[in-house]
Amino acid sequence: MPIKERLQEDWKQALKAKEKLKAETISMAKSAILLVEKTDGVKLEDEQIIEVLAREVKQRREALLEFERGNRQDLIDKTNAEIEILLGYLPQQLSEEEILQIIKEAALEVGASNIKEMGKIMALVRPRTLGRADGKLVSSLVKDFLSK
Repeated sequence: MPIKERLQEDWKQALKAKEKLKAETISMAKSAILLVEKTDGVKLEDEQIIEVLAREVKQRREALLEFERGNRQDLIDKTNAEIEILLGYLPQQLSEEEILQIIKEAALEVGASNIKEMGKIMALVRPRTLGRADGKLVSSLVKDFLSK
């Protein structure tokens, strides 16, 4: 089942079950997808929907840092729950070991060995990890790999 249909069905089920947070989170995700579709004037396929959902997760993770600074446990809990709901629509997340393996393969492909060639590696790694790993984590792992 396409992600968009799954979101719609899960949203209906959440409303029926009176799962307010899940319904709100799915509704926000659907709105983000619709905004991109209207702005770009195209119907998004699953791959682009994964990008939108990954961006939504990223925004929430960034917000978590602010909530932690402000000691807002209520918002931290809510945001973590939203992240978990959204991750359910993304492909299985990669472990650090799997990401490192992708980085090593990319480095071999482009012959990169120093930090100045980080862009070359990221150009190969990003499409392979999109929606399956946090971009900041990937970037920091590439930096660590190249600085060794």
